[in-house]
Amino acid sequence: MRLIYFSREYTPHDHRFLSALAQTEHKTFFLCLEGRSKPLEDRALPPQIEILNWRGGVSAARLRDGPRLLLDLERVIRAVNPDLILAGPLQRTAFLVALSGFRPLVSMSWGYDLLIDARRNALWEWATRYTLKHSAAMVGDCETIRSLAVAHGMPAERIVAFPWGVDLDHFSPGDGRAAAVPETPFTLLSTRAWEPVYGVELIARAFAMAAAQRPELRLIMLGNGSQAREMHRVLSSSSRLPSAPEDAADGSHRVLFPGWVGYHDLPRFYRQSDVYISASHSDGSSISLLEAMACGKPAIVSDIPGNREWVQEGVNGWLFPDGDVEALRKALLHAFEQRQRLPEMGRAARKVAETRADWRKNFPHLLRAFEIAENSR
Repeated sequence: MRLIYFSREYTPHDHRFLSALAQTEHKTFFLCLEGRSKPLEDRALPPQIEILNWRGGVSAARLRDGPRLLLDLERVIRAVNPDLILAGPLQRTAFLVALSGFRPLVSMSWGYDLLIDARRNALWEWATRYTLKHSAAMVGDCETIRSLAVAHGMPAERIVAFPWGVDLDHFSPGDGRAAAVPETPFTLLSTRAWEPVYGVELIARAFAMAAAQRPELRLIMLGNGSQAREMHRVLSSSSRLPSAPEDAADGSHRVLFPGWVGYHDLPRFYRQSDVYISASHSDGSSISLLEAMACGKPAIVSDIPGNREWVQEGVNGWLFPDGDVEALRKALLHAFEQRQRLPEMGRAARKVAETRADWRKNFPHLLRAFEIAENSR
C-alpha cells in the first residue's frame, strides 16, 4: 500500500510512527505542514521514508495560506497516487485532506485538537466535525479522546484508541537512585514546554512555596517556551531559590534549567530525579508521563481525565486539582514525606508502563485503523 503520513511538524512522535511504518510493507511518504528553524526532533528519518516537497513545511501555516496549500496538496496527491492518507491534527492537516476530497482518510487526533482546538469557536468546531465526517477511521491515544470524537460525530466503531507508548528499553529505571534521605536533595522533574497549557508557572509557584519549608527540595525544569521570563522571575524571586545557569550540573543549585534535552539524554534526567511533575491543564495519554513511569518514577500530576487513566492515587503517584497551586504545594511536601515509599511506587509505575505503554506492542493497533479505512471503500 502507498501511504502518505501528513503531520503538522516533525516531532519525536512523528519519528516514532514513521520509523515503525518504515518496518512495514507499506511505501510511506512524509508530508509536513509547518516548519521551524530548529525542528522538535533531531533524529533523521529512516531511508525507507520519502519526504515530499511542496509549498508547506517551511514556516507556520496561517488561515490565509489555506487555498494555496490545498491546491498544492491536491497536486501532491495526484503525483503520489496514495492508497491511504494518515493525517493529524484534525483541524489542520486532516482538515486539508478532507477538503481535497481524497478518500480514504485516517485522521489522527493529537489530543489538543479535541481537548482545546475543537472548543475554540464555532468555526473550529465545524472544521472538527467536517473532518471526522469525511474520515474513514480515526486514531486517538486514550479513552478521553475517543469519547470526545464520538461527541463530535465520529462513529465509535471507526475509532482506534491506543496509548502511543514509549520504548521501554530506552526509558527504563537503569541503576536508579537510592531512596532519598533527609541529607540528600529531593529532586523534582518537569519536562513540559513552558507554555500556558502545560501549567509550568503553577509548578514554579508551588515549588517556591514548598522549598521555603523544605531546603532539601530541588527542581529541574527542562525545556523552554513563551513563559520563560515569568518562569525565571518566579523561581528567582526568593533569595532561597537562586536560579542556576544553564550549564549547572553539580547539584548545588536549587533550580536547574538545562534547556531542551534530546531524546537520547532524556532517560538520564528521569533517572536522577525522585518524582516527575506535570501541571498540564489538558492532556491525552501524556508521553512524558509514560516516559517517567517507564523509568520507574512516581508522578505528581493534575487531576484531568487523561492522567487519571494512568495514575492511581498513592499507588504509582498522586493527583492534585487542576490549577490549584496550594494543592500542588501540599502534594510536593507529601511526596517528600513519603520518600521512603518511592521505590515501591516506582516499581508500580514501571509495571503499568510495561503492561499498557509498550510502543512495540501498541503500534500494530494503527494497522487496524488502516484495515477499517480499506474496508470502507
